[in-house]
This record gives sequence, C-alpha cells and structure tokens, in this order.
Amino acid sequence: MPACRVRAGRPPLPRALALLLAVASLPVFAAPAPGVAAPDPGAPLPYVVGLHEAYLTPAYWAARLPDADAVILDRARIAAQNARMRAEDDAIHDLRALPAQLPRAQVAAAIQALSAWPGKPVFGQDGQPIAAAQRAQAVANLALAAIPAQRPLRYGLVTHRAALRAFPTRLRVFTTQGDTDIDRFQESALFPGDAVAVLHESADGEWLFVTSERYSAWMEKRFVGIGDAATVLGYGQRGPYRVITGATAFTAYTPEEPRVSRLQLDMGVRLPVLADWPQDKTVNGQQAHAGYVLQLPVREADGQLALVPALLPRSQDSAADYLPLTPRTLLTQAFKFLGERYGWGHDYDTRDCSGFVSEIYRSVGVLMPRNTSAQAVSPALDRIAFDPADPKTRRSTAVTQLQVGDLVYIPGHVMMAIGHVEGRTWVIHDTAGGSWAGPDGTRVQAHLNGVSVTPLEPMMASDTVSYIDRITNIQRLRAKTPE
Repeated sequence: MPACRVRAGRPPLPRALALLLAVASLPVFAAPAPGVAAPDPGAPLPYVVGLHEAYLTPAYWAARLPDADAVILDRARIAAQNARMRAEDDAIHDLRALPAQLPRAQVAAAIQALSAWPGKPVFGQDGQPIAAAQRAQAVANLALAAIPAQRPLRYGLVTHRAALRAFPTRLRVFTTQGDTDIDRFQESALFPGDAVAVLHESADGEWLFVTSERYSAWMEKRFVGIGDAATVLGYGQRGPYRVITGATAFTAYTPEEPRVSRLQLDMGVRLPVLADWPQDKTVNGQQAHAGYVLQLPVREADGQLALVPALLPRSQDSAADYLPLTPRTLLTQAFKFLGERYGWGHDYDTRDCSGFVSEIYRSVGVLMPRNTSAQAVSPALDRIAFDPADPKTRRSTAVTQLQVGDLVYIPGHVMMAIGHVEGRTWVIHDTAGGSWAGPDGTRVQAHLNGVSVTPLEPMMASDTVSYIDRITNIQRLRAKTPE
C-alpha cells in the first residue's frame, strides 16, 4: 500500500564509510549567516511542542540559511539525475521501452502483485465487515481469465485527476472499524496529461489496469483517452509549457467545454501551451489575454483521445518552466501545502507523505518514486542507510547534519528537513498522526492529519521509541557522492 513499505539496509562498507564521511563534512544550517540577526521566531503556539508563529512561514527558514538561493542542481544535472533514476530504479517504468505485446503471464503477474485481498479483516464505510459477496465481486472484476495469450498494448493520456486503485472497484475498505481515512484499496493518483500503457480491462468494462511512469494499478476508464503511441508519448515533450507551481491550480470555468472546466492541476504538472493562439480568437467562449492557452487531453464519446484548448488563468500559480532547485524553492513549495488535509494514496484530492515530497521535487523537475518504500532505498539518490544494529549516535549525528530538502525515512513515513533552531531539527511532513514527549515526559498522541511543521527530536513512534530511533534512510538531492 502507498507510503507503508520501507526496507532498511546497510550499503557495502566502502560506500557506507564514504557516505558517513560525506555527512560529517556537510555544512550545518543551524544559524543565520554571519553578521545577520536571527529572525524573530514570533509568538509561541500551543499544542505542538516548541512551535512558534514564524516557524510556519518559509521566509523564516530561508532567512537562517547562508545562501538560500544557491543552486543545488542545475537543469543539466537534474536531467542527468532523472536519467539515472530511470536507468537504475526499478520503481520507474519506461513506457517507451515496453514491447508491442505482453504475454498473459506477465500481465496476470502484474495484476496479482497489486490486487491481493488484505490479510486482516476489513470493514466498509458503515463500519460493517465487507460481505463475502462484495469480495467475490471485486475479485471477479479482475477478469484474469480474459487476459489473452498475447496482450496488445494500448496507450492513453489521463484526462482528469484520477484515483489508482488496488482493485477495479469504488468500494472503500478499511482495516480499522470506524476509521474511514485510510482506504486500503487507494493506491495513488494520476493527473491530466500523464501517459499510461493499458494492460487489461475489468470484467464490467469500467476499469483499466494501467502502467504509468511511477505506478501500475486500476483506474476508471472514463478518465483515459486512448490514442496512438506517438501522440501519447509525444504529448508535452516540446514547449512552451506551464508548470503548476501552486499546491493546486484550476483551469477556467467553461460551460462550452465541461471536460476542461475547473480542472484540478496539481503541483509539478507540466502542460503544453498553444503559444500561437490568435489573440482575437476566444477559448471556450472567453478571450485569452488574461490566461494561458493550454492544450489538454480529453476523452471522446468513443473513448478516443482528443486534444483541446483550455484556459489557465494568470491568477493561478504556474511558471514557464520548472523552478530552480534551491533551498528557498524547496521551502516555498513545501509550505504551499501547509495545513492541507492528509490524503492516503492521494485520496481527498490531496496527497500523503510520499506524494507530498515527490510533488515538491516535481515542481523543480526532479523525478522520484511514488512510495516511501521505493523512495527510501532508491539507488539513484544519494542515500545514507541505517541498520537496526547501528548505535543511536550514528542517527543522531546524521540528524544534526540534515540540510534543507533532505528526506528522512522511518517505516511508513517520510519527512523533509527545513532547518535547526536551538538544538532542535525541524521538519515539514504530511502526517496522519504524530506524537511527542510532553513536558512531563508522557507521550502526547496528536491527530495532526495534514501537512504540519514539527520538531524531529521529540517525535515518538511509541512510548519508548523515538522517530530518530526508527530512521531507516536519509535521501538527498545533491551531486552524487563519489564511490
């Protein structure tokens, strides 16, 4: 399931030693630049331990850096990093490399790897156990027996923000009776313009099993326009573009073309612009001078793909290209999600912890795996791995050396470092829960349930185990550490 599978491991000794030495040599951004007054932390806030008003602004953390606008990786190095990710990380799928046909066994194996019924008892939204008939219907809808011996691939573009599901059903399933936040069939989401390869269709004809660049799962057929490979894989590969730089943006409302009316576009989505659109020609009933004319995919009545114009108002947060990868950018982008409701597997039209960090990095053009389990161990990132037998001092030392944008993984969760203040390391993360040691030493169990700013050191995984004790990996986007 999304954001829950993490494997800890120790790299070979030379690599581990090199990484440990690299960490020790990194600058610590714990204080403002010399000669610059420390920014005012503002009034203390209740509840979250150590939190002050100013900590909830990206400007506060940027002001503490010696050079918040230093470029971490330029465009050429980001392109090289993404090429490395596609070449080295098995969680990333190259749709262009797929054969024209897939054998039945390969398609069935891909579906069965995902569509496994939970081993624990599961409940519906009404709190009642999922009935045997409901389970049987969901399993039958997989239509595994209908997979042909050789499955010709089809390609499509996603036309609307769409859920990726473990089974071809809208049935919401929960492992905790009465807790309807974490739907165990919710895997992730795809966004307008995402390319997919179609591997299979459900028995009821309403769902497609698709492979996208970062995930394979079931999605509703009504959100995919089927086209030829050249059109689908070539979509948006040439500029000019608009990159969504807000947490979300929306196309203009249009009754003339409801398929692209008030369409949600999430951070990092990059869409082609029709730059030569005549200024005197309206777009879906509206003159275009106050917006950008996007070319968006839609699904026709016969299921085929079409590309139509749509307006993105200039008031919506977007840019002509990916943002520069700097500490200030990472802070600014992360804080645009502050207070957003936690959405397991991109549920609720929001995102979860791994979706949160990957979309921050997507706004600067960096490709990352979808889930924490894959992000944490990606061989394409500059990884510092921790073994359960490592002494606590090794984790604690690494925490004191965290830099803005570093990603800290514990089983099932990821946090982004934002800075250090008075001996505490602070993170921003999208979390369903959260707990910390209170002033009297007892654990305060919170229900943060959204994007929150917290200190790392007091955070507790249980009454006796801290988050720091459970760190499995730290990943950072920097020039690769030499082997």
